[in-house]
Amino acid sequence: MRGAGGTSGGIGSFFLGVIMLCGGMYLLLSSIVIRTHFGFGMRLYHVGGGYGLTTGMIMFPFMIGVGMIFYNSKNIFGWIVAGGSLLGLVIGVIASINFTFKQMTLIDLIIVLVLTVGGLGILLRSLKGN
Repeated sequence: MRGAGGTSGGIGSFFLGVIMLCGGMYLLLSSIVIRTHFGFGMRLYHVGGGYGLTTGMIMFPFMIGVGMIFYNSKNIFGWIVAGGSLLGLVIGVIASINFTFKQMTLIDLIIVLVLTVGGLGILLRSLKGN
């Protein structure tokens, strides 16, 4: 009988590695805090000379594009204006996200790292043939 991944490695080692890796990744990802400072007065993009383009300013071309689409749905320029504005808004929102870690003790960090890296090592070892 073949083991994990068709190799002679152990199926038990494979599942232990998967469980450890999933547990470590869960603890790592659950310790990340996501903050954003998105709002209609926030500057998304800086355009020459310190002038900032805010999220509210991006909504004006979007509204114009949507109006053009409702007036004539075959107007390609309306689709480009609305789509470009929406794309700019989504990129601005994503760019305004900050990732930080929750406060944790050293032992918490060691447990997360040992579970993640140790689980990956055991998983890869189980896939390697003897």
